[in-house]
Amino acid sequence: MLQLLTSPQIREADAYTIKNKPISSIDLMESASAAFVKAFMEEVPDRDTLISVYCGTGNNGGDGLAVARLLKEQAYDSISVKIMRFSPKESADFKINLDRLKLTGIPLSELSNATNLPKENATVIIDALIGSGLNKALEGDLQALIKYLNKLKKKVIAVDIPSGFPSDGIIDSNATVLKAKLTITFQRPKINFFFPESTQATERFIVADIGLDESYIQSQPGPWKLIEEKDLKGLIKTRKPFSHKGSFGHALIIAGNTRTMGAALLCADACLHSGAGLTTACIPEQGMPALNAYAPEVMTLPRSELASEVNSGKFNSIAIGPGLGTNANAAELVKQALNFNIPMLIDADALNILAANPALLHKLPEQTIICPHMKEFDRLFGTSATWWDRVALAQKKAKELSLIILLKNQYTFIALPEGDILINPTGNPAMAVGGMGDVLSGMIASFLAQGYIAKESAMLATYIHGKTGDVLNQEMGMYSIPPGELTLLLPEMIQSFCEAS
Repeated sequence: MLQLLTSPQIREADAYTIKNKPISSIDLMESASAAFVKAFMEEVPDRDTLISVYCGTGNNGGDGLAVARLLKEQAYDSISVKIMRFSPKESADFKINLDRLKLTGIPLSELSNATNLPKENATVIIDALIGSGLNKALEGDLQALIKYLNKLKKKVIAVDIPSGFPSDGIIDSNATVLKAKLTITFQRPKINFFFPESTQATERFIVADIGLDESYIQSQPGPWKLIEEKDLKGLIKTRKPFSHKGSFGHALIIAGNTRTMGAALLCADACLHSGAGLTTACIPEQGMPALNAYAPEVMTLPRSELASEVNSGKFNSIAIGPGLGTNANAAELVKQALNFNIPMLIDADALNILAANPALLHKLPEQTIICPHMKEFDRLFGTSATWWDRVALAQKKAKELSLIILLKNQYTFIALPEGDILINPTGNPAMAVGGMGDVLSGMIASFLAQGYIAKESAMLATYIHGKTGDVLNQEMGMYSIPPGELTLLLPEMIQSFCEAS
């Protein structure tokens, strides 16, 4: 997994690389600027594009000056630079790059305040005003300038981080931020890029490797880790000769109600397609014909026989909640399930039952996985003002209750009992369809049944679920993805994660 860094850690990684690579700070700036230019050229291939680079007088501004010079060398001739001298301070590397820029013939202007700003005719603005070291809200001339640029509605591409946006910590929704179409960030994504509030600052981001010391970065302490595909490759074992259905576990899905039987069907079918050797659905009797038609491979269990069947020892995992309802009978099922001492996933209506009966939270077996979306999480643990606060609370509750909390969003956060926060990078807005969470629950139940530990099950299911959605969206062009369509692709996708034979 990639270790993500806070703003102070980013500066420390720069300093460590400069000292130990060894490389001078100005050469590291040149490397970063070259990496930015490489990515920029793919985004803006037209060499005739009118480009205006807005630079501060710190190192982010120095990056901008170097970017302008390197773009000129790549035949981007319609480029100009504007330096905001709102402070007498300037970094040493900014000064070096300013002297280099003056030799290129690139038009250069300097502004001492935000009044009477020149007309901006550029199609693309490169934002190199402030870097990742921001520690307070913008004010004065800089705030006025950014408000002016936002009104122009130009295509803004930010160098490392949009000006005014914090790289980590609470995101103030009222703060002034230069709104970027794209951020080309250096070495690691900033932690705050994974929070929904980041949409006020950047529509998307890409990461450019600038040559920082990777072993040093990976050794840094901190809870924030980004899941990579290589973390999961080979985790799923190939099916060996003489394997049989008993080799891959038996999952029990406790789900469904009169008007929400579809959630149970989607969950059970996803469990089946994710490799569980046997899947049984404990659903209301009136839903059994629908299940037999939708997924005849899934067995059924009457609610009246739940306790005796579970206590027989035949099940290896339980998922409870999708479409379950929140009436007294459903609440009794949840209370019953907490006593079964089998690897368990709790989702949807079962979470709402826990929220209505807080004492039950302390009865959850250790390593239980819960999968709330934002509203379910807030019902369980209280409302949070920001996503930073919400994830911090998830981290606290995962440790306090020894749970794995899978907090769903475009970038899902997995809070582990030991305090780590794993961020899942897969998934896309085409998956914003009712029933998609039921599929994820079925997948987790399947991996638990097959013997994967809770952390592995949560990581595998979340990453593969999102990646399957990415394939359907990006390669097959699906604007909106029906959950059942995603389920059908799961066996092929899971196979791609098997270890080499």
